[in-house]
Amino acid sequence: MPVTTQLLVGGRIYSSFAPDATSMAVTDGVVSWVGDDRAARALHPGADVADLGGAFVTPAFVDTHVHVTALGLNIVGLDLVGVGSLRECLDRLASFARTDGDAVIWGHGWDESTWPEGAGPTTAQLDEAAPGRTVYLSRIDVHSAVCSTALRRSVPDLSDTAGFSPDGPLTFEAHHAARTVARSLLTAEQRSAARIAALDAIASRGIVAVHECGGPDIAGLDDFRELLATPHGVEVRGYWGEAVTDADEARKLLNATGAHALGGDLFIDGSLGSHTAWLSEPYADLDGGTGKSYLGVDEIAAHVRACTIAGIQAGFHVIGDAAVRAAVDAFAVVADELGGPAVAKAGHRLEHAEMMTGDDAARLAQWGVIASVQPAFDALWGGTDGLYAQRLGTERALTLNPFAAAASAGVSLALSSDAPVTPVDPWAMLRAAVHHRTPGSGISPRAAFSAATRGAWRAGGVRDGLAGTLDPGAPASYAVWDAGELVVSAPKDSVQRWSTDPRSRVPALPRLEDDAPTPVLLRSVHRGSVVHER
Repeated sequence: MPVTTQLLVGGRIYSSFAPDATSMAVTDGVVSWVGDDRAARALHPGADVADLGGAFVTPAFVDTHVHVTALGLNIVGLDLVGVGSLRECLDRLASFARTDGDAVIWGHGWDESTWPEGAGPTTAQLDEAAPGRTVYLSRIDVHSAVCSTALRRSVPDLSDTAGFSPDGPLTFEAHHAARTVARSLLTAEQRSAARIAALDAIASRGIVAVHECGGPDIAGLDDFRELLATPHGVEVRGYWGEAVTDADEARKLLNATGAHALGGDLFIDGSLGSHTAWLSEPYADLDGGTGKSYLGVDEIAAHVRACTIAGIQAGFHVIGDAAVRAAVDAFAVVADELGGPAVAKAGHRLEHAEMMTGDDAARLAQWGVIASVQPAFDALWGGTDGLYAQRLGTERALTLNPFAAAASAGVSLALSSDAPVTPVDPWAMLRAAVHHRTPGSGISPRAAFSAATRGAWRAGGVRDGLAGTLDPGAPASYAVWDAGELVVSAPKDSVQRWSTDPRSRVPALPRLEDDAPTPVLLRSVHRGSVVHER
């Protein structure tokens, strides 16, 4: 086939190779040249020329932790994200029930921590709002859910299952059992429509690749396989969260599921909002409770050992400090047995790691463990008066999501949304990472952008040094934005690690202050193919 080159001119190109570039050439899906317009036209006389009209071109984003079908169900179904009160939640359910005829009403996103009533919905209230209907409403963190009587009756031995509540939200195994039954009532057509809606929405945000974090208790194997087989311009890397005990079992599970790695939401613990994160000290608002562990050090170590030997990336969901420490201790066991370089070669990762200490970070960095983190968590629940302070007390709350400390210790960061837990909104995610609610925990705009692009590709096992950049030789995966002023800046509360003088040749980014306009996506392209066009 003949070689084809497209030449983008008249723009602003985000490239460390040529920070002042206004032009970029793409040849057969690869960035082949970056520089100024005059040289571009001289060097590529036969190229197909596209005038950017001053638009800003960046590497496209990658979201390293999503739940695609669940996000889609929120888009096409009952979305409770941002509901401001218990009354509003129940009214929205009642209205939805009057028009919806599906076998199960699947809703997500309620968060009682900001409601004036101070409590979430009950089973009795669901039954009143949607009489006789099978209703599953997951809390915003998806680690608990309130279920109608009709759904409860369909779950075998529910009252004898850990995490059971006679009228309130179900947690732990009781929640997983109820979610499995509710999920079984979704049709293949519902799941397919949800997936396409979610992938289209993701593409419209300048994201060209996502890491789906699936597992037996999340969306099930059928949905996971269907997603990986779904034709779409957004690339999906699949993580399957199920523990193994030896290398042969790891290889068989990878083949059986079609997954790319055995990690993601492999739960060591749950969430702070649902009181299921595993803590070393009790919750401030729960008498004596410290959450629960799903896996102990020996089981975690067995999984890491098996995957390391098999050459498979492993990972875990960890939020509480006891959970993080268990993961760190398990990695230490395997590093002592197999050697630190062998562990580092696999590029294992932790999801969330919200209560990672400085010592934890230093040890994880030794073994090349990557942290896939969610800055929007801090924006939603951080500070002195948010959910974290309610659950942990102010002193502990202000230690959460220590992005700057982790990066300074050498931990590679990748940014993600955990959608539908938080919205798919990359620029808001960067803003939250930079303007952390705990002074000193934010990272620079440049570091945040890198963690959402280059760092995200690295978290998915791509370590060629080019993916996530617009340097010559990189895959042509980029986004074109209508953006305003571009600046080079560092966090106000940290030491600047590079010059903001234009002569330093550091590429500029849009302003990330709260009052700054958000860039508007015009086009996203993955490996030379258009994924979304406005």
